[in-house]
Amino acid sequence: MKNSLLTLLLIGTGTLSALGQSPMTPERLWQLGRVSALGVTKDGKNVIYAVSTPDASQNRSSRKMFSIPLQGGTATEMTSTDGLLADKNISPDGKYALSSKDVKVNKVFGSDFYPELDKSSVQIYDGLNYRHWDTWEDGAFSHVFVHPMADGKPGEGKDIMPGEPHDCPQKPYGGDEDYVWSPDSKKVIYVTKKKAGTAYAVSTNTDLYEYDLTTGTTVNLTESNKGYDTNPLFSSTGALAWLSMKRDGYESDKNDLMVRINGVTTNLTQAWDESVQHYVWSADGKKLYFTGAVDGTLQLFEVETPAANKKPTVKQLTRGEFDITAIVGQSGNTLVVTRTDMNHAAEVYTVNLTNGQLTQLTHVNDAAYASTAMSKVEKRMVPTTDGKQMLVYVVYPPGFDATKKYPTLLYCQGGPQSALTQFYSFRWNLQLIAANGYIVVAPNRRGMPGHGVAWNEQISKDHGGQVMDDYLSAIDAVSKEPFVDKARLGAVGASYGGYSVFYLAGNHNNRFKTFIAHDGIFNFKSMYGSTEEVFFSEWEYGGPYWDKNNAAAQKSYTQFDPSNFVEKWNTPILIFHGGRDYRVPDTQGFEAFQAAQLRGIKSRLVYLPNENHWVLTAQNALVWQREFFKWLKETL
Repeated sequence: MKNSLLTLLLIGTGTLSALGQSPMTPERLWQLGRVSALGVTKDGKNVIYAVSTPDASQNRSSRKMFSIPLQGGTATEMTSTDGLLADKNISPDGKYALSSKDVKVNKVFGSDFYPELDKSSVQIYDGLNYRHWDTWEDGAFSHVFVHPMADGKPGEGKDIMPGEPHDCPQKPYGGDEDYVWSPDSKKVIYVTKKKAGTAYAVSTNTDLYEYDLTTGTTVNLTESNKGYDTNPLFSSTGALAWLSMKRDGYESDKNDLMVRINGVTTNLTQAWDESVQHYVWSADGKKLYFTGAVDGTLQLFEVETPAANKKPTVKQLTRGEFDITAIVGQSGNTLVVTRTDMNHAAEVYTVNLTNGQLTQLTHVNDAAYASTAMSKVEKRMVPTTDGKQMLVYVVYPPGFDATKKYPTLLYCQGGPQSALTQFYSFRWNLQLIAANGYIVVAPNRRGMPGHGVAWNEQISKDHGGQVMDDYLSAIDAVSKEPFVDKARLGAVGASYGGYSVFYLAGNHNNRFKTFIAHDGIFNFKSMYGSTEEVFFSEWEYGGPYWDKNNAAAQKSYTQFDPSNFVEKWNTPILIFHGGRDYRVPDTQGFEAFQAAQLRGIKSRLVYLPNENHWVLTAQNALVWQREFFKWLKETL
């Protein structure tokens, strides 16, 4: 190999030497157990985890719960976790409980306005946010309720957000992490965006609100900050922490870890040149543990609470070619986490907080891996057109033979500002793609966390600029290898990756022989006019297309819009799109497919009417994967 272009790190194995090993298949992938850790028991001796196993024949999953000793051993199946795990929704004094449920606030349906017309199917809106993610607005909003406890059970609840057209938990992703009790059990801290309609659709300004049970009053704790404020969590000593982004409308702004102690707020990660993903307090309340992207991985970090005359310092605790995907809990000097890499789905691990050593605790999929041929994963550094060095993952087929030539795929990550790390997906699974005989080139192009804030931010308002040069630098560098069949290159991706495919289809100078795009943006103007979270287009494109005096916006809508380059399309393209994707509406896929068909280009539309931006049901996912690989066999 050309060592001048690469930094080599072998993560998996590249042979089929183990007896009975065979490559990963879609069916084998969908038989893996999906592990999620639920918590550490109150006595600190055991870890409770769940395993969901898809049943493709029934198009659903079964779920079982297990308990395993913290030090390892035999897992025991459980039917209930009652009394074993701390319940964050029970007040510290045990007198109250929190819950959330939808409450009808606004009139939307024809029958709401005209009760006598109860068979009408009309929906009426006076502002935007009339649909969000995969759901149409029905006038109901998620509200937080406080329930008095009686005989160990919650009684009738009181809505602490009465009449408000605001959601807590936040939609579409929020859960009970959006509300928490104060240590004295007298107040509830909750997250919401107190905007509605069009104002909601163009803003990211969520805040932390403090509801006082005694007075019934609510105070905004983060009113001065105009971006996201999320994930409130109290320490054992009563300090409040949360995650915060500064700029309104910028969903991928640097996510900092804030802490308020005795009325003084400190940004613990202000000097750290990355973004916090997930965090927990240490048991003693003196530190916070969090995850963040670094050099193409997700690692575990710690930072101490503020001390006199001492600036907070971030310390990295783990290192290696893996992702720490969740922090579950702590027992003494041991932290419980989940971990993945490109060859392995999530399992539960423990971390020694003294030396960062990881120990695997669960082995749900060991038997499946024993008969599965693993891919070799390589890290290499590639020079970019603007004189920087870019991390690129190269994933090789099992049994890779450098004397042969392989078809090669450029993998375009979504986001656009999501990290490309040692992830394990059950759809965009790089191990599975490589197992079908393809080399996968996955660049950490501009716009990805893990390489400094400036690298991450450079993509905004430049969606078709340097980032596209980064893609081409990556595939061109790897294509110099003698084992790459340069006559059989393809580009694939979803979301921003789907946009990337549409853009490259008109700007690839005949590098690629085939394209696959899933839920990609094809037409910036129609995207601006139909997406639900308008703040994305406002920030990323620079503004509306009709603002002729806005140079940044006009550049986006002319130079970076894939629909402007259709006359250059000359390559087969497969287009997937979900019918319930309101973030990137299905008309984006329809427009691209229609353009390809009318241009006489070999193309196929795979429409998933009941799926959103993801593909969540087993049989739809299997159809997706079979169509994916069938297309590659047809065209590559």
